[in-house]
Amino acid sequence: MPTRETLRLHAGLVDDMARKLDIDLEEAAIGGSVSVDQISEAVLRCTDCPNPGHCQALLSQATAVQGTPEYCRNQELLHKLMP
Repeated sequence: MPTRETLRLHAGLVDDMARKLDIDLEEAAIGGSVSVDQISEAVLRCTDCPNPGHCQALLSQATAVQGTPEYCRNQELLHKLMP
């Protein structure tokens, strides 16, 4: 089981990646495009990521992101939610 600190880090990564892709996870959940359970599962999948440091660096850049990195464990979900 991931620690609370690890869960916080990866919840932030999932949320930041979604924002970078112009996805509002809260609105998606309210609108029924994604469930709260699916978002929780996305965070847990993210904790298995082999490259969170690269993801953090990518997300810290001011440039737009066209899609998730190839290694992203949530690629399918996030691409489904993209506008």
